[in-house]
Amino acid sequence: MSSRFEELDWQQTPMGAISLRRRRDPASGEDVYEVKLDDDFLMSSLFTVAEVAVARLALAALPALPDAELDAQLDVCVGGLGLGYTAVEVLDHPRVRSLVVVERLGQVIGWHHNGLIPAGAVLRDDERCRLVEGDFFAMAAGSGFDPAVAGRLFHAIVVDIDHSPRHLLHPSHADFYGPSGTRALAERLHPGGVFALWSNDPPDDAYTGVLAGAFEDVQVEVVSFPSALQGRDSSNTVYVARRA
Repeated sequence: MSSRFEELDWQQTPMGAISLRRRRDPASGEDVYEVKLDDDFLMSSLFTVAEVAVARLALAALPALPDAELDAQLDVCVGGLGLGYTAVEVLDHPRVRSLVVVERLGQVIGWHHNGLIPAGAVLRDDERCRLVEGDFFAMAAGSGFDPAVAGRLFHAIVVDIDHSPRHLLHPSHADFYGPSGTRALAERLHPGGVFALWSNDPPDDAYTGVLAGAFEDVQVEVVSFPSALQGRDSSNTVYVARRA
């Protein structure tokens, strides 16, 4: 049995002090993993429904490829590694050929490589998956998300980094959510490709309009889940946009 509380790692980063904690949940008796950036809670393994849903909804929105022989040949990029739930869900899909996960903080990638997070073994041992240290937003505006292949296109790009398009971890991310950044992102997708974004805020009509200016079809899904901490249901938003 694990201890009731343990700080697995604490490191100073350019974005602030990041820490990984594990605590014993008294209600379920299970280990809960939490990530904090300074005093801001970024994620918890108690609440993973929407993190899984953003990957599932993105892949479900992809059209069937014209050649049945290639139907299991999808290339996916995930922006933001975190506890790994989104990436694991992508790899669980039978049509996925390759996955590139872009994470700005090498410390987070180290947690997975060193086995501090349960999902780490799944991502580390799957030959389809590569964990890339880099600034997702700078890469979106630059040469793309795969350092080995400049300008590489993906069938799906799934992002779970900022709290929402309005509540950012860093002001430099803002351009990504504007019209020019959104159009540039769409160019990183194959025709018919899908962009999906997780948000902690309710649906934002203004951001939905920005997506509609760059994508052919935009859907907004509210994902609800029970919150034992609040004693009621909580909800996140998932934006799913498909390129023409």
